[in-house]
Amino acid sequence: MTQRAPDWNLYRSLLAVLRTGSLSAAARAIGLTQPTIGRHIDTLEQALDVPLFTRSQHGLAATEAALELRPYAESLEATTAALLRTASSHGGSGGAVRITASEIVGAEVLPPILAELREAHPNLVVELVLSNRTQDLLHREADIAVRMVRPSQQALLVRRIGEIALGLYAHRKYIERHGMPESRADLGKHALIGFDQESAFIRSARARGFAFDRNMFALRTDNDLALLAAIRTGFGIGVCQAGIARRDPDLIPVLPGALPLKLEMWIAMHADLRGIPRCRIASEALAKGLSRYVASAGRSRAPR
Repeated sequence: MTQRAPDWNLYRSLLAVLRTGSLSAAARAIGLTQPTIGRHIDTLEQALDVPLFTRSQHGLAATEAALELRPYAESLEATTAALLRTASSHGGSGGAVRITASEIVGAEVLPPILAELREAHPNLVVELVLSNRTQDLLHREADIAVRMVRPSQQALLVRRIGEIALGLYAHRKYIERHGMPESRADLGKHALIGFDQESAFIRSARARGFAFDRNMFALRTDNDLALLAAIRTGFGIGVCQAGIARRDPDLIPVLPGALPLKLEMWIAMHADLRGIPRCRIASEALAKGLSRYVASAGRSRAPR
């Protein structure tokens, strides 16, 4: 292997090809030309003295060496992004802050909070990562995370925001067509919306006496946004955060109290970022806005 470390851009191209499976798709993904991506891969193979891809009828197939390099390249990617965010905000409250949250929280809860943050700090740029995968704050994949489970890493600053009640909801037009269930047993007569693959949440609900089973659902999806959209269109009855449901007067609670489950909400940030103005400002804004959201979710709403 050469004594000179390969340029980061070569690893960036490697990640793009690993993620997309072809040179052309990788080029589109990161804004380079296909020949440039090809040269980067050739240069990296020569520098490391290992083959990284083999050609197949389906595109480029990663070798074992490429797969072993991937987590290290992703770590470089995260570190580079964190370096640029930190440099962009040096000496002031401007610059970029990268926030990660689940898809449902990021799409339904955070937008008004971030709009308020933007009005107060117009020089602040927000990078919002929506993923149900837990982003690694220790490796700076994000600056701040909104999480529904308590972060366990010792190097993180964590703040508990509160608990969010979950409930069964249906659109008014569905209830008008099919009536309101009077008991859990009645749910079997209705179109239910639920999960496809079992998760920790489902196992927790089952342990608390709510017998969720995928065979009972007329629509199965593991995407929370798709589930919420199905409820809103009147497909059937599904689980929704009470705070989100309260915003839509046409979403009617079904069997209030029948789903005795709550989600905890936490904000986490790497301890090294506490002195950076942009991160401190964003964290405080998130805490304030999410506390309002949690408080609103705790106020009950009677069915109409």
